[in-house]
Amino acid sequence: MPVNDMQWAPIGRPEPVPPPLPPSRVDFTGNRTEFRKMVTKGAMLELVTFGFYRFWLVTDIRRHLWSNTAIDGDAAEYTGRGKELLIGFLFALAILVPIYLAYFLIGIEFERWQGFASTPLFISFYAFGQFAIFRARRYRLTRTVWRGVRFWMDGSGWAYSFRAMLWGLLVFLTLGLALPWREASLERYKMRHTHFGDLQGDFEGDGWTFFKRGWWLWLLTPIAVIIFPLAPFLYAEFKAREWRWWLNGIRIGGVSLSSDLPHNAFYGLYWKMVGWWMLLSTLFGLYIGGATLLVVKVSGLPAEQVFGPDHAAKSIPMMVMMVIGYFALALAINIVMRVYLQRDLWAKVLETVTVHDIGAAADVRASGELASALGEGFADGLDVAGF
Repeated sequence: MPVNDMQWAPIGRPEPVPPPLPPSRVDFTGNRTEFRKMVTKGAMLELVTFGFYRFWLVTDIRRHLWSNTAIDGDAAEYTGRGKELLIGFLFALAILVPIYLAYFLIGIEFERWQGFASTPLFISFYAFGQFAIFRARRYRLTRTVWRGVRFWMDGSGWAYSFRAMLWGLLVFLTLGLALPWREASLERYKMRHTHFGDLQGDFEGDGWTFFKRGWWLWLLTPIAVIIFPLAPFLYAEFKAREWRWWLNGIRIGGVSLSSDLPHNAFYGLYWKMVGWWMLLSTLFGLYIGGATLLVVKVSGLPAEQVFGPDHAAKSIPMMVMMVIGYFALALAINIVMRVYLQRDLWAKVLETVTVHDIGAAADVRASGELASALGEGFADGLDVAGF
């Protein structure tokens, strides 16, 4: 072999380090019309199943959003099932119903102390609620897969609940000023117990940064309570700043996120919700008025007599029509909320997200175990179920 064809590696010189991969955008490809049809059909099935179809609807919504969200060209996958949520909810009810019943009986027995008895009940439900939020998040993460690797969580739901209760007390004593530090502390606990395979999460956001971004919103809150048109703007402004702060603080191993979500990103969404609420409420009022006139005309009695205690039988048709109208109103509002505050908000947030150093997740190894749906069942039973 000729000498010139031989290649020699320099002694003592390290191997060249490949340059980091360029930042990756997050793409959302979900079809809005398809989503709207899905939630409309699901809401109708909720109506005829007395609400029990919601477990399958929530599962379908998550599958739609997850599968249409791609990071570095690969979409996520949601592997949860509606049956799991239903079983978790039933188990949670088996625990919560005796608590409700015991409180009711104690309230009857010690009627003089009812005003004070509500305090420990509220504290207990708040503690259960925070526990449920943590466990529900664990369930959702263990059903989220990307590139064949599952997210998972460890940590204690009760430890999280204890932290949340102490921070909640501090927020109450400071009239809300401690809220940014509460959010930073709780997010740090959740993220440090979050894993993607063998990569551990972290949260680098701090309360002071969040406070500087939104302290003036705290000052305007009393004014917004009095002047309603300010409230949707104020809340939309707060949520946009919170989302951006939260996304910029997330870390998974060497992978980090950033977002350039504008402060006014949610103005349109929340005002559309206000507009739909006013429209649907107006239609509901017109429906009730028309139903009342119909019942009065058919019965031949004045309205005050139709609804009087002596004509309870004649008011039954009116009550049936009111119940139908109420369920129709709730059905329509649920559809609008899911379209605007789940699908559209999801899309608006994701289009501003950039993933940095995605190569740090290239050699991740699968780890962790599936979590039960009991936590999400608690969250549903206590009406604190997040998305």
